[in-house]
Order: sequence, then structure tokens, then C-alpha cells
Amino acid sequence: MEDSQRHPFRHSREDREATEHVPATPQALSPSYRLAFDDVDFLMREELRPVRLQLELLKAELAMDDAGVNSTIVLFGGARIPSPANRDTARTRTLADLSEFYEDARRFARIVTERSLANGGHEDVIVTGGGPGVMEAGNLGASEAGGRSIGLNIVLPHEQAPNPYVTPELCFNFHYFAIRKMHFLMRARAICVFPGGFGTLDELFESLTLIQTGRMEQVPVLLFGRSFWEKIVNWDALSEAGTISPDDLKLFRYVETAEEALEAIDTWRARATSATPSPAADQRPRGR
Repeated sequence: MEDSQRHPFRHSREDREATEHVPATPQALSPSYRLAFDDVDFLMREELRPVRLQLELLKAELAMDDAGVNSTIVLFGGARIPSPANRDTARTRTLADLSEFYEDARRFARIVTERSLANGGHEDVIVTGGGPGVMEAGNLGASEAGGRSIGLNIVLPHEQAPNPYVTPELCFNFHYFAIRKMHFLMRARAICVFPGGFGTLDELFESLTLIQTGRMEQVPVLLFGRSFWEKIVNWDALSEAGTISPDDLKLFRYVETAEEALEAIDTWRARATSATPSPAADQRPRGR
């Protein structure tokens, strides 16, 4: 059905094109005369922040709907972790040693994407932050499998630019961290967390908090590299202090290999499928 049949009113695109042919009078050249939706200066005003937040939410949401992305597997991890080929350029010995996780992320994403493609390619699409390091490895693995992957990039003063393996039509750029994090989790069927820094820790703890508080469904949260994570976070101390419940330690699981992660996801799904959901759970949208 054509736009003219769907919408009885004149299309906004037509009006925008019409303004390009208005005579260049003082009145027509005045900023006040610009169409509101075509006025960048107006949209950048402080008072328009709620509108910009909504636009960032909608743009990626509609694009992923149009692309038929029904569910995702999230990969979080450090931007500074090198590939094995570049481990000699790492800033520290620890970063060089962590290069093995680049290969783990690459292999995991490749296998997940191969399985997704075998079922139509609409489920379990790999999503990363779109940058270097572990993120690049995830998008690379999906590309090697011949599938699509998503990159949720963000404007930063340094370091972050989209890696070349993100599917171009699923490569997004954000201003607001909060909206970017929503898109990570809105379609998430599993959250896989590789070693990383502040950003990775932020994403991990936000995900755990949303699950702990019931703000999103429980999904597998898999931490790659037990030795790294036990050095970084003293989970038992939090439980012993009473600041989290002992049951909260069951919200995540350690894995060491791509195969172990896949088994954890599959067994989680098997348990979830066999469980009888409550009527309330049936009505709750997944992570939306």
C-alpha cells in the first residue's frame, strides 16, 4: 500500500522538499521558519533532551524490527584486549595474556551465528558494542559464519569507532549510554561477559541488578574466565556481608570455552521450557 493510501495527510518529506524551493527572503531564511523536525539547532536545545532520548530509542528499535532481529546474544568485554596476532603490542603483560579471550569470543560468536543461520537467522543474533577488542572479535566471528551482527557504538572522545565486521545496516551510534544499554538487553536471550574494564563492569552489574530486581527476565549471564573474575570481584564477600543474598550468586555462571557457554545456554533454555510459567509471567514482555 502506498503512503498516499495509508496517510490522508501530506507527507512530511514532501513539505521538507518544498521548503528548498521557497524564495530566499529574510522571512524564509529566519531560523524560526524552519520546520521543527528539520531544525537541528532546535533539536539540540537543552529542553529537547526527552525528544532526543526517544529518537535514539526508536531509531535502533525500528531498524532491528525491520531487519527481523527477534532475539540476541550479548557480548560484553574489553576494548583493549588484543587479538593473538597483536598481543606483542599490548600495554601490559596481563592484557597480552587476555588475548586468548579474543579468540574465545570470536569462536563463540561464529558457532552461535552458524546455529542461528540454520534456523533462519532471526534468533540469537550477536550484538556487541561495535568497537575494538572483544567487541571486534564477536562481530568478526559472526561475519566469518556468513551471518549478521549488531554493533551498538557510542560517541566517545577517543578509542571507540565501529569495527569493520559489524553488519552496516545494523551498526548504530548513540549519544546516551542509558539508551544504548537498553538496546543491549531488550532482545537479550543470553549475556556473555568477557574480561574488561569500567565499561564491562558497568554493563555486567547493570544486567545483574535488572535481573536481581525482577526488572527483566532471568537469562543466562555467563562470565568467561573464572580466574579473572574472582580476582576482580569478591562475590563471596558481598554475600557474607549480607549486601546481596546467597541466591544472587546463582544469577551468573563461570565458563571457560565457547562450548561450555553454549551448553550453559542450551541447558538453561531446556529448564526454562520445562518449567510451567505463571499467568503473570506469560503477560510480561521480554526485557522491554
